[in-house]
Formats: sequence, C-alpha cells, structure tokens
Amino acid sequence: MFRDLGLIDYQEAWDYQEQLFQETVDRKFQNRKLPEAEQEPTQNYLLFCEHPHVYTLGKSGKREHLLVSEQELKDLKATFYPINRGGDITYHGPGQLVGYPILDLDHFFPDIHKYLRYLEEVFIKVLADYGLKGERSDGETGVWFDVGTPKARKILALGVRASRWVTMHGWAFNVNTDLSYFGHIVPCGIYDKDVTSMERELGHPVDMAEIEAKAKQYFCEIFEVELV
Repeated sequence: MFRDLGLIDYQEAWDYQEQLFQETVDRKFQNRKLPEAEQEPTQNYLLFCEHPHVYTLGKSGKREHLLVSEQELKDLKATFYPINRGGDITYHGPGQLVGYPILDLDHFFPDIHKYLRYLEEVFIKVLADYGLKGERSDGETGVWFDVGTPKARKILALGVRASRWVTMHGWAFNVNTDLSYFGHIVPCGIYDKDVTSMERELGHPVDMAEIEAKAKQYFCEIFEVELV
C-alpha cells in the first residue's frame, strides 16, 4: 500500500510508522499460532513525505555530531530526535524526498544488506534518468558521486530498523534540499565528504512530483511488488 503523507511533522510520521510496524509484527506473531489456512497475510507499505527542518540521530550515532546548541536549533527553526534506526545523524527538510518502507521481508528475502542495496538501486536508476551517475561506496551505505576522489559527495542517506524481518525508517534523498542545514552536523558521522542534491548537480530545481513518481516506479520494479 502506498501513501503520500506530504509535508508532515517528524514525530507524527514516526508515530504512524510505529503503528504500521507494530501491526505487522503482531500479525506475524498471531499467524504463527494459527493453521496456515487461517493465517492473514501481512501488508506492505511505502510512505513518502517531506519534513520540516529536523535532525535525527540513530542508535550508533554520537550526540556530539550535532554541532549546534538547543538555542541555535530554535534559531534554525529545527528540531532534534534520537531515534531507533541504525546509522548516525542526518538532516531532513523541505525539498527532500523521505521514504519509509514498512515491509515484511519474509515476502521478499530475509537479508538486510540486500535490502539496503535494493534501496540504493532505486535511486541509482532515478539519477540515471537525469544523466547523473550515482554510485555505491564500499563500507558506506547510500548513493554517492565521484567515489574514491576528493570530490566524493552523498545524495542519498539510508537508516533502517528491522525486527522479525519487518522494516521501518528508510531513506532521505536530496532533491531541492537546502544543503546549508548539513553544515550544522557531521552528516552520517562522516567528516571528510560533502553532501549534495539534484538541484546542485543539475544547476536547477527538479520537479518533486516527477521524482516521487520515478522513485515509486523503480521501487515497485526492483522489489517486484504492486503498491496502490
């Protein structure tokens, strides 16, 4: 099931994710107690949204990677949340396509590393439609440009959580993002590489609805799933 939540407060979207996630986990648990003929299949969800300015810190991140005080956060009109995904600190804001797949990987493959590679592939394909060559970087998640050079820069960040092979959280893809907000953190805990956006790479803003349509299309193709 696909849902476009539009511009939504981070906490509200997180609460909604948690609800869908828990419903899916509970259904899997109940199914184990039932004969196969009585089991109800779990639902897969893909949520798209944008957030007001917010910084989120994953379980493996360091609080000192947020480089501003509480007052400076207020001045930036930004909020901060320590959350239960993997990864370090990142930024979400307007002009960024955020995606939250709540998938039962038992429908696909019980392999988180493969799952992350599939998410990366979605946006490698999106970028290719605009003549941009997105790449993977060994030992680092996400999608990058000019890997292995001093110009290496990241355009897609990933951070997920999984329990009983049900996923939540997901990606942040910089489309027309205000990149100055990344200057107030150590993005993903990486000190020596830049962050970029489609607008910066192409030299002009990109239609967000067009990006959403392409991302949904490639997601469904790569995961071989229908989401309506």
